[in-house]
Amino acid sequence: MWLRRIALAFIVLLVIAGGAYWWLIMESGSPSGTFTLDVKEIRRLADILPGDKPNAIYDERVASFNFPGNAVLAGSGWGGVPMTVFSYKLTYPNGGSALIDTGLTARGAAQMGTASFDAAAAGRVRGAIKFASLIVVTHEHNDHIGGLLGFTFLHAEMQSGRVKLNPEQVANLAQYNPGYHSEAFVGYRPFAYARYAAVAPGIVLIRSPGHTPGSQMVFVKLQNGQEFLFIGDVAWTMRNIDEQRERARLVTQFFLKEDREAVLAQLAALHALKAAEPNLHIVPGHDNAPVEALERAHLMTKGFSSGGPYTESKPD
Repeated sequence: MWLRRIALAFIVLLVIAGGAYWWLIMESGSPSGTFTLDVKEIRRLADILPGDKPNAIYDERVASFNFPGNAVLAGSGWGGVPMTVFSYKLTYPNGGSALIDTGLTARGAAQMGTASFDAAAAGRVRGAIKFASLIVVTHEHNDHIGGLLGFTFLHAEMQSGRVKLNPEQVANLAQYNPGYHSEAFVGYRPFAYARYAAVAPGIVLIRSPGHTPGSQMVFVKLQNGQEFLFIGDVAWTMRNIDEQRERARLVTQFFLKEDREAVLAQLAALHALKAAEPNLHIVPGHDNAPVEALERAHLMTKGFSSGGPYTESKPD
């Protein structure tokens, strides 16, 4: 009798463990709500501000790292998935530029445990920060905003009016970027908007909280009519969109503290957008393949053209 009870207890434990593993690692889930991307309105806003639109996009790879497949896409296995930390520069016909995401610093890369850090690339991003007429970030995680936060003259940069961070990005800086120079933000007024906002000719911000409270997408329309949607970490890879699968719950609920339902709704919206607008180029947060495809098609150019020696400010 006691052997039967032990066997039954063991089976129950296996079922519980198996169910927990399936829920935490394998199962993605389906959205219970919706996220709307009003493409017509976004395009209208891209055309609303006077002046020339950007005429080129450059990408810079600041660092790289590997994540287990399940951390990137629930149920995809434990093999390593290469990930890249990007920064993007948009150039204008008049010589001006705008920056989307700023990579991270050597210190941030070490804290994150990246496989590699490219100091020369970080130096070029640093030069782009110095001269850009507009700087926006897709969200407040250090691998997207860290290059800006490590800028030596950060206070002057934040008071220049060129950096447009939304209120949630500013409010959560300390949580995601411990030791950042908080005094540089004294007197800074965040850029608040309800749903969409045109911030420059051809550039529209799209509120998309979920991965973080301050997450936003950036729509870009070039002078030649080509359109891009930089989605930040709503999806780390294009496969998240194609399969409409989130990261494993173990990652999103216990490490990232995401609003999982919001992200699932955004993935569904992006999946539908990709099918409806095949000529609109969606750029995930850390996926090399779509960026390399854009480079091969001469729609994006690898590497910023100039920069300077890499240095970073000292921690507080």
